[in-house]
Amino acid sequence: MEYNPLTPAMAEDPFPTFKWLRDNAPVYYNRELDFYALSRYDDVLAASLDHETYCSGKGISLEGLEQGLDSLITKDEPEHGWNRRILVRQFSAGRVAELEPRIRRVCTELLDQAVQRGSMDVVTEFSSRLPMQVIGEMMGLPAQQRDTVHDLCNRMLTREGAPSVRELPEDAVIAGAELFGLMYQLVQDRRARPGEDLISLLVHTPVVDDAGNESYLRDEVLCGRLIELAVAGHETVMKLVASGTAALWRNPDQRAELCADPSLIPNAIEEMLRYEPPSVYQGRVTTRDVELHGTVIPEGSRVVLLTGAAVRDERQYPDPDRFDIHRRVGRQLAFGYGVHLCLGAHLARMESRIAFEELLRRFPDYEIDWSRMRYTYGSSVRGYRNLVILPRKPASVIG
Repeated sequence: MEYNPLTPAMAEDPFPTFKWLRDNAPVYYNRELDFYALSRYDDVLAASLDHETYCSGKGISLEGLEQGLDSLITKDEPEHGWNRRILVRQFSAGRVAELEPRIRRVCTELLDQAVQRGSMDVVTEFSSRLPMQVIGEMMGLPAQQRDTVHDLCNRMLTREGAPSVRELPEDAVIAGAELFGLMYQLVQDRRARPGEDLISLLVHTPVVDDAGNESYLRDEVLCGRLIELAVAGHETVMKLVASGTAALWRNPDQRAELCADPSLIPNAIEEMLRYEPPSVYQGRVTTRDVELHGTVIPEGSRVVLLTGAAVRDERQYPDPDRFDIHRRVGRQLAFGYGVHLCLGAHLARMESRIAFEELLRRFPDYEIDWSRMRYTYGSSVRGYRNLVILPRKPASVIG
């Protein structure tokens, strides 16, 4: 069996392939694309923790999406830590907790509009707009630009229409350039007129190394950081809320439990992250030869750590293909692990919790119009592009 993360089939249902990899090729090599893949939970966890052997600084994607962008996720220690420190406090559990009233107001506004319409595309009308509004306010993005930023991020990440597995679609390249230009203008504005937002923080706060030396981020570096913040700040929640909505539709007894007892929602979100993680893999490059399961991965090899496979590993989770809101997930791999643990994990969990508290209060018995469902095609991410829910099932809806 072949594993190629750049095919539409992997966006739709990669899990049978992932099981085959875990059972038959836990260290898989794709000769055509020249990459290795680790698929078992213990191996992905160990590699995530070993940032010295599995480095990020030489690229994290098969297509080279990150080329030209200076981002936290493509930095190795100690430089990664120096740069991350600027933002850590802004995404701490305490700071994020202060945002709860505002997040709930945004949820309420979006869902009340959906109730009036009688239906809702969970992705385009809710799960993308909620986190984009929140990260947009934190960054200081003008309100009229937030939909544009969301659209450009989506277009930049899509792989539909790519001329080859190693090339980006033309529209993704165009969208990336437009997004860079938009961020550049915001950097210039905050350099002249700083405010109380993340853009101003990054512009006016120096990076301090271990010796105490200070340096300010260059404009092109700032643009890369802001693109990373915009993408990471809403992509995970956008996909998580949609996939969780689908999982609860398929398990109406568990949906009813959450409606009756919303205190179960935080653990349900951990299971949603495990069951269908928005990030399928994290790319690394080896800094030395690694021998694993009888296979030698040579120094300088590109390796993908398959989160999407690890979270369904029978060696870690009993009956892993069953969705269970009562499951104890333990160490959550969906946000990455080790030094590259997602900076916004606290925020994503809070946004998702509030989203389901408010969604299930208004739509406790929703149905899904599967005839209007569409997947989004990426490489390292997967999820729904469209997912329409209705308060009751009309005759035309197919299940």
